[in-house]
Amino acid sequence: MAEVDRVIAQRLDSGVPLVGEVARYIISAGGKRLRPVLLLLSCGALGYAGAQKYNLAAVVEFIHTATLLHDDVVDESTLRRGRPTANESFGNPASVLVGDFLYSRAFQMMMDANSMRVMQILADATNVIAEGEVLQLMNMHDASLDEEGYLRVIRSNRLCGLRAGLGHGFSSHRRRARLRRQLDRNGQKSG
Repeated sequence: MAEVDRVIAQRLDSGVPLVGEVARYIISAGGKRLRPVLLLLSCGALGYAGAQKYNLAAVVEFIHTATLLHDDVVDESTLRRGRPTANESFGNPASVLVGDFLYSRAFQMMMDANSMRVMQILADATNVIAEGEVLQLMNMHDASLDEEGYLRVIRSNRLCGLRAGLGHGFSSHRRRARLRRQLDRNGQKSG
């Protein structure tokens, strides 16, 4: 994870001081970094040992962090992990715009992988996450929401599940197809 942390620190660099300040604030808040860890484990299971796995682990963390920034604004949250949220400390506009920066930086970093398959997996997953957030907003305070509707919202927030898919962007061996399918299923269930 030290290499992932190095990539994160390097790619947070921006000519706009507030971008780096807000992004570092939320990333330094801690967290399990479960998504990058699972991506690295999936890459290992699929036999990919290239350096891009660290870049993509950072991409997954940036996308996740962007969703947290936006979620806290939408939910009007004031605390995350026991400390003031970024929107509480820096305001809603700064939180939303830095979340947008993290999304766009993540997409810049995807280009480094030079893999259309990886880019498609990430772009599709990011779109599904955004749709899930809108579904959640639409269903907020809806006591009539049935179990299937509730599960649809939960399934939409499946960034955790994409780390398995990213690993097979680099693994084209036919004999690994079964393992890729298993990782995808596990990713969906754990997302």
